[in-house]
Amino acid sequence: MLATQAMADSHATSTSASQSHVTPPELEQTLTLLTSHRSVLGYMLLSRGQPVTIIRHSGVVFEGEQGKKYASAIARIVQSVQTGLEEVSGGHNEGDDIRFMRIRTKRHEIMISPDERYLLAVLHDPATT
Repeated sequence: MLATQAMADSHATSTSASQSHVTPPELEQTLTLLTSHRSVLGYMLLSRGQPVTIIRHSGVVFEGEQGKKYASAIARIVQSVQTGLEEVSGGHNEGDDIRFMRIRTKRHEIMISPDERYLLAVLHDPATT
Protein backbone atom coordinates (compact mmCIF):
# COMPACT_ATOMS: atom_id res chain seq x y z
CA MET A 1 0.00 0.00 0.00
CA LEU A 2 2.90 2.34 0.74
CA ALA A 3 4.23 1.83 -2.78
CA THR A 4 0.84 2.72 -4.22
CA GLN A 5 0.72 6.03 -2.34
CA ALA A 6 4.31 6.85 -3.28
CA MET A 7 3.55 6.20 -6.95
CA ALA A 8 0.47 8.40 -6.85
CA ASP A 9 2.52 11.13 -5.17
CA SER A 10 5.31 10.80 -7.71
CA HIS A 11 2.91 11.38 -10.59
CA ALA A 12 2.53 15.01 -9.63
CA THR A 13 6.14 15.68 -8.60
CA SER A 14 8.14 14.04 -11.33
CA THR A 15 6.81 15.23 -14.65
CA SER A 16 10.11 16.79 -15.75
CA ALA A 17 12.33 13.79 -15.00
CA SER A 18 12.56 12.36 -18.51
CA GLN A 19 13.12 15.62 -20.36
CA SER A 20 16.56 16.25 -18.94
CA HIS A 21 17.12 12.85 -17.35
CA VAL A 22 18.02 14.73 -14.17
CA THR A 23 15.85 13.48 -11.36
CA PRO A 24 14.28 16.23 -9.24
CA PRO A 25 14.72 15.90 -5.45
CA GLU A 26 11.02 15.07 -4.97
CA LEU A 27 11.27 12.14 -7.37
CA GLU A 28 14.53 11.00 -5.79
CA GLN A 29 12.79 10.92 -2.43
CA THR A 30 9.84 8.97 -3.85
CA LEU A 31 12.10 6.43 -5.59
CA THR A 32 14.12 5.99 -2.39
CA LEU A 33 10.90 5.41 -0.46
CA LEU A 34 9.72 2.87 -3.04
CA THR A 35 12.95 0.88 -3.02
CA SER A 36 13.08 0.82 0.77
CA HIS A 37 9.73 -0.96 0.99
CA ARG A 38 10.43 -4.66 1.36
CA SER A 39 7.67 -5.81 -0.98
CA VAL A 40 9.05 -3.75 -3.89
CA LEU A 41 11.08 -5.85 -6.30
CA GLY A 42 12.06 -2.89 -8.48
CA TYR A 43 10.96 0.10 -10.49
CA MET A 44 11.46 1.45 -13.99
CA LEU A 45 11.30 5.02 -15.21
CA LEU A 46 10.67 4.89 -18.96
CA SER A 47 10.52 7.42 -21.77
CA ARG A 48 7.30 7.74 -23.74
CA GLY A 49 9.13 7.96 -27.07
CA GLN A 50 9.45 5.30 -29.72
CA PRO A 51 11.25 3.12 -29.04
CA VAL A 52 10.65 3.25 -25.32
CA THR A 53 13.90 3.65 -23.39
CA ILE A 54 14.78 2.92 -19.81
CA ILE A 55 15.75 6.18 -18.14
CA ARG A 56 16.41 4.58 -14.78
CA HIS A 57 15.68 1.32 -13.00
CA SER A 58 16.18 -0.48 -9.73
CA GLY A 59 16.02 -4.17 -8.95
CA VAL A 60 17.58 -7.18 -10.64
CA VAL A 61 14.28 -8.10 -12.29
CA PHE A 62 14.63 -5.03 -14.53
CA GLU A 63 18.26 -5.53 -15.55
CA GLY A 64 19.55 -6.45 -19.02
CA GLU A 65 17.33 -8.10 -21.60
CA GLN A 66 14.62 -8.85 -19.05
CA GLY A 67 14.40 -5.12 -18.30
CA LYS A 68 14.04 -4.33 -21.99
CA LYS A 69 11.22 -6.88 -22.25
CA TYR A 70 9.43 -5.35 -19.27
CA ALA A 71 9.89 -1.84 -20.70
CA SER A 72 8.41 -2.85 -24.03
CA ALA A 73 5.52 -4.72 -22.40
CA ILE A 74 4.69 -1.81 -20.08
CA ALA A 75 4.61 0.63 -23.00
CA ARG A 76 2.36 -1.75 -24.98
CA ILE A 77 0.01 -2.21 -22.02
CA VAL A 78 -0.42 1.53 -21.54
CA GLN A 79 -0.95 2.12 -25.27
CA SER A 80 -3.42 -0.74 -25.53
CA VAL A 81 -5.49 0.46 -22.58
CA GLN A 82 -5.50 4.04 -23.90
CA THR A 83 -6.62 2.81 -27.33
CA GLY A 84 -9.36 0.70 -25.75
CA LEU A 85 -10.64 3.64 -23.73
CA GLU A 86 -10.72 5.80 -26.86
CA GLU A 87 -12.69 3.11 -28.70
CA VAL A 88 -15.36 2.73 -26.02
CA SER A 89 -15.75 6.48 -25.56
CA GLY A 90 -16.24 7.05 -29.27
CA GLY A 91 -13.39 9.53 -29.27
CA HIS A 92 -15.05 11.69 -26.60
CA ASN A 93 -12.42 11.23 -23.91
CA GLU A 94 -10.32 14.29 -24.76
CA GLY A 95 -8.08 15.03 -21.81
CA ASP A 96 -9.20 11.89 -19.97
CA ASP A 97 -5.80 10.20 -19.88
CA ILE A 98 -4.83 7.18 -17.83
CA ARG A 99 -3.44 8.24 -14.46
CA PHE A 100 -2.73 4.96 -12.70
CA MET A 101 -3.02 1.23 -13.38
CA ARG A 102 -2.57 -1.87 -11.23
CA ILE A 103 -2.17 -5.31 -12.71
CA ARG A 104 -2.04 -8.28 -10.35
CA THR A 105 -0.99 -11.81 -11.17
CA LYS A 106 -0.63 -14.80 -8.85
CA ARG A 107 2.98 -13.86 -8.09
CA HIS A 108 3.36 -10.12 -8.63
CA GLU A 109 1.62 -6.81 -8.93
CA ILE A 110 2.78 -4.10 -11.30
CA MET A 111 1.68 -0.53 -10.76
CA ILE A 112 2.03 1.90 -13.65
CA SER A 113 1.78 5.66 -13.43
CA PRO A 114 1.82 7.12 -16.96
CA ASP A 115 2.59 10.75 -17.68
CA GLU A 116 2.78 12.52 -21.03
CA ARG A 117 6.60 12.34 -20.93
CA TYR A 118 7.36 9.14 -19.03
CA LEU A 119 6.04 5.94 -17.47
CA LEU A 120 6.82 4.91 -13.90
CA ALA A 121 6.33 1.21 -13.21
CA VAL A 122 6.81 -0.53 -9.87
CA LEU A 123 6.85 -4.30 -9.47
CA HIS A 124 6.09 -5.72 -6.06
CA ASP A 125 5.31 -8.97 -4.33
CA PRO A 126 1.82 -8.64 -2.83
CA ALA A 127 2.46 -11.61 -0.53
CA THR A 128 5.16 -9.64 1.30
CA THR A 129 3.80 -7.23 3.87
